[in-house]
Amino acid sequence: MQVKQPMLVVALCLEGADGRLLLARRPDGKHHGGLWEFPGGKVEPGETPRGALAREIAEELAIRIDPAALVPLTFAEDDRLVLLLFGALAAEGQVTGLEGQEWGWFTRDAAARLPLAPLDRQMLQVLS
Repeated sequence: MQVKQPMLVVALCLEGADGRLLLARRPDGKHHGGLWEFPGGKVEPGETPRGALAREIAEELAIRIDPAALVPLTFAEDDRLVLLLFGALAAEGQVTGLEGQEWGWFTRDAAARLPLAPLDRQMLQVLS
């Protein structure tokens, strides 16, 4: 029996100076559409996880993060993917949903009350 290799996905836990976390809402029509998550995306062939995360964040939210400054925080997995969560305390630029997605800054308590994607909920619980 052949087992399918899980997809490698990276996500960002960006914490503002006030301790709030940046979260984005998944677009309707996508897997887990309408649920909130730590922003990020897939690692493409030839990319490092940190490099992929910097690229995804720039493409989706128009902010720049320094890949070298990203700190591994935790991970979660299911039968489809392995999700690596990296932390950052700073980003350059103004957050803008370039793909039309909603985004916001949330306290940990407020984030826990949002409809979160399942793996993101697991990771938030580890961070709290």
